[in-house]
Amino acid sequence: MAPDPGTALAEGLTSAEAARRLAAEGPNELPTAKPRNLLQQAWAVIRQPMLLLLLGAGTVNFLLAEPLDGALLMSFVVVVIGISIYQERKTEHALAALRDLSSPRALVLRDGEQVRIAGRDVVRGDIALLAEGDRVPADAVLLEARNFSADESALTGESVPVRKAPAQPGTDTAMGRPGGDATPWVFSGTLVVKGHGVALVKATGAGTELGRIGSALRSIEEEPTPLQREIDRLVRYLAVFGLAAAAVVVTVYGLTRGNWLEGLLAGIATAMAMLPEEFPVVLTVFLALGAWRMSQKHVLTRRSPVIEALGSATVICVDKTGTLTLNSMTVRELLVGGQSHTLDDGPLPEAFHTIAEFGVLASPVDPFDPMDKAFKAVGARYLDGSGHLHTDWELVREYPLSEAVLALSHVWRAPDGSRYVVAAKGAPEAIARLCRLDPERRAALMADVEQATASGQRVLAVARAAFDRAGQLPAQQLDFDFEYLGLVGLHDPLRPGAADAVAACARAGVRTVMITGDYPGTAQAIAREIGLDHGAGVITGPGLEAMTDDELARRIRTVSVFARMVPEQKLRLIRALKANGEVVGMTGDGVNDAPALRAADIGIAMGARGTDVARESADLVITDDDFSSIAGGIRQGRGIFDNLRKALAYTIAVHVPIVGMSLLPVFVSEWPLVLLPVQIAFLELIIDPACSVVFEAEEIDPAIMDQPPRQAGQGIFGPRVLAIAACQGFSVLAAVVAVYLWSLGAGQPDDVIRSISFATLVLGNLALILVNRSWRLPVWRTFRERRNRTLKWVVGGAALLLVVLLSVPGLRGAFDLGPLAPGDWLLAVAAAAAGVAWFEIYKTVRRP
Repeated sequence: MAPDPGTALAEGLTSAEAARRLAAEGPNELPTAKPRNLLQQAWAVIRQPMLLLLLGAGTVNFLLAEPLDGALLMSFVVVVIGISIYQERKTEHALAALRDLSSPRALVLRDGEQVRIAGRDVVRGDIALLAEGDRVPADAVLLEARNFSADESALTGESVPVRKAPAQPGTDTAMGRPGGDATPWVFSGTLVVKGHGVALVKATGAGTELGRIGSALRSIEEEPTPLQREIDRLVRYLAVFGLAAAAVVVTVYGLTRGNWLEGLLAGIATAMAMLPEEFPVVLTVFLALGAWRMSQKHVLTRRSPVIEALGSATVICVDKTGTLTLNSMTVRELLVGGQSHTLDDGPLPEAFHTIAEFGVLASPVDPFDPMDKAFKAVGARYLDGSGHLHTDWELVREYPLSEAVLALSHVWRAPDGSRYVVAAKGAPEAIARLCRLDPERRAALMADVEQATASGQRVLAVARAAFDRAGQLPAQQLDFDFEYLGLVGLHDPLRPGAADAVAACARAGVRTVMITGDYPGTAQAIAREIGLDHGAGVITGPGLEAMTDDELARRIRTVSVFARMVPEQKLRLIRALKANGEVVGMTGDGVNDAPALRAADIGIAMGARGTDVARESADLVITDDDFSSIAGGIRQGRGIFDNLRKALAYTIAVHVPIVGMSLLPVFVSEWPLVLLPVQIAFLELIIDPACSVVFEAEEIDPAIMDQPPRQAGQGIFGPRVLAIAACQGFSVLAAVVAVYLWSLGAGQPDDVIRSISFATLVLGNLALILVNRSWRLPVWRTFRERRNRTLKWVVGGAALLLVVLLSVPGLRGAFDLGPLAPGDWLLAVAAAAAGVAWFEIYKTVRRP
């Protein structure tokens, strides 16, 4: 049984009852594909080229009657599968956490309190509070509705919004079909485009109309990002080159040494050395875990390409209210008839009671907006018991704020029905229009506005009207005969840290542009407080309308404060900034902000006060609506990209000596092979976790925000990155070749030559990890200033494994290696250090 509407409206479900229904009926979500089990994940890993090469090498070893080598390679297959499954599980858990955080929210009544919960936690019988811009969380019937319209095109295909009316008391509230006019049913996934209402949830999850037709189950193939395309292109080139090189190695080895099976092993080793299978894994892990880390800093990433774009952002356009300020309004000053009164702990003078009363009457009964709450607080504090608050009057009509008239009006009826009063509040120029003020009075009003806004206050005007023709209320509020009452100045304090965040963005080469609906005086006062450049003046909404596109593009290069703006003008600002070559981030929270959020390079929705449609249009969602979090998101995005670049550069660098030592001995028949598939598999066990775990866990460079933005369209592999990676790889290769030739000239046995060369290569690999942690600081400073818990496990574990491998005779034999003397160890360590020493010198010389 559904709860009685009267009781439900007052209390809603209890938390205990909601939990019981959630457990019994399941979450409010549509069925999704089941996650892959361990066997399916293992099978997907085995089909990867690197694993197929390992399996092929193991098979060849068995054919060569070397079962130990074959078994060892097969064991490496198991280890690599384990590492891959661990990485995939870690990525899936991060993505699942992000999905939970970014899922639609719903405002419901629970235990008599309004609470915002995840949409998946809505249950049958909940009372949902719906407002303009919300996605309806479940199929429901409206119990109350004011000016309510919904876009049901996702279900009906009809683009025109349909008007909704509340269900009549005592009528059957069973769900009907979508479409139609003046029906009480609202449906999961549809969008509230106008008004607000209270609805009783009738069906959730698969039981909704959306669940029955399965429209949400149609998957959309996501386009690869520029970074993914760049990585895929590089992998294809290297794979083709690797296969060609492997074919050449097999042919040369077979012709010069006469052993085609061993030649096949050498060819497999070459292909394994050249195949950059780490690249796609690294990219996936970095983007998934990076997005999860950003979510811990109040920044939800809805689309992965935004992490690339963050490093290129040059302009961030932000709303003043709630982003730079706390959106915690208090009424500071009342201005009536040339007199002003600053609210304090004392009583409110009688002359200001009327404006306070009609300010309250022009606010919702149960306010959500901070300005409405501020008016209600004034009424509760100063008018309670004064006879000015008519708590028994009935609200009979609301005239909502519109683009044509930036004011709203409420019509109230006396208990005996004898008379009506109309209360209006809104932008001073809109109230002046409603009151039909003559030019002289309008000029005096605007002078008062300028004086009040100069101190940073937000100013609204209040008016009243009387009406006595019951049942004949006019169609628009302009038809009332309003009387102007005065101005109300509201104060919205700055968010702590906003000024520091603006300064941090400026150091990073990111200009902050403030957009507000307030007056220029208020905007300039706030700009002064946060240290925003306002020397070039202010552009107002009407001024922007009068500008040509070319003039706006010219002025916007220097102007950073925009006042009296409406959401629709944000789109023109974005186009002007883009015409100047800027990479633009834009904040928004309303339905009208959605086009601008989509047009921006980085759409940023406000999570706390934003509408569902704004969040769905955005790339980032700021869960605490704080500009400091936006600045932190830019820092985090730059850090993720910087660490990703270092990881990929390390991967390129470490493959150069592996490829070199796989190829060089093949072309000189007297030289013993250094790298067989089993040794390369050992190296891969170091490379995989190093590039996907160590660098991902690296702390962000503190100087990352002192660098200019990355140029738009610049790939991750710029000339400098490729040059450094190549130089690192060839320097380590030179060190290994030098050790190899020295050992060869000293007449060492083949297995010892292989051991000392292999040890030098492994130690050079570890040295590359250490020097690439920072391209700015020397190694000793990174140990002192940067914490990385995974580093000691990967580097320490690899070094320990190398010592055990070369010290235990059984293991040594399995890897075709020989014993090393202490002098050989010293030579390997010295050569590995020498191979990367030049980069430490390079960092010291380049550091300012």
